[in-house]
Amino acid sequence: MTKSMTAFARIQQNLEAGDLIWELRSVNHRFLELHLKMPEDFRANETKFREIIQKRLKRGKVECYLRFNQSAQQSEAIVINEVQAKSLLSACQEINNLLHQPSEVDPMEVLQWPGIVQQSMLDMKPVLAASEKGLEEALDDLIANREREGERMRDLILQRCDSIQQIVNQTRENMPEIQARYQKKLRARLDDLNIEVNSDRLEQELVHLAQKMDVDEELDRLDSHLKEMSDVLNRNEAVGRRLDFLMQELNREANTLGSKSADISSTNASVELKVLIEQMREQIQNIE
Repeated sequence: MTKSMTAFARIQQNLEAGDLIWELRSVNHRFLELHLKMPEDFRANETKFREIIQKRLKRGKVECYLRFNQSAQQSEAIVINEVQAKSLLSACQEINNLLHQPSEVDPMEVLQWPGIVQQSMLDMKPVLAASEKGLEEALDDLIANREREGERMRDLILQRCDSIQQIVNQTRENMPEIQARYQKKLRARLDDLNIEVNSDRLEQELVHLAQKMDVDEELDRLDSHLKEMSDVLNRNEAVGRRLDFLMQELNREANTLGSKSADISSTNASVELKVLIEQMREQIQNIE
């Protein structure tokens, strides 16, 4: 299936620990180029993320953004170091026993003592596992968007292939008339000059000119390339590079057709071919 390299996908997962958000953006590129941005807590999984993407995508510049919004319940939880707190309270009690006027211990002052309040440590293992699953879902969405856009581009390319085929068929049909008209024009000019011409030599020159004007080989190659285009567009693989190569071949034949032109109709056919080929080439630049 033909796939575009331009697409966007966004997936949000609502976990107990917080919200995980994946955003993927891809544009055309000769190879697969990955750019990942994520919180530091997820860096340990970056290699795994890259492996997941590389298994699913073949070409394109892909920007991946991972955001994690930790839930308020998780981020605001206060964890007390009970061992440290008991040691501190025991020390305060001993000090009070030595004083003539003991005072009560202020809990707020205890909380401010270094080491009493510990930072809540989030268990990242389930979060990392969920992030891998979320990436797979985001890739599913991205690839589906690529396929939809690719199908649209495929239809546009096939329409232009049909137009090229019509020009090729019309040119092949017109060539005998073009050659006959050119020979007639050449004979008329010689008659106007009133020059005695060796008939055998004239026939040889006319045959030589006909050979120079002959474009059957170019038209046959255009037919072959168009058939290959149709076959490639029906393959279930990355076909962008092969299509780009076929554009070069089609353009070469169109140029040769123009260089052999001896009539305005064949010149116009060459120009029309190159316009259609350029339109296809622009589309193909975005195909994976």
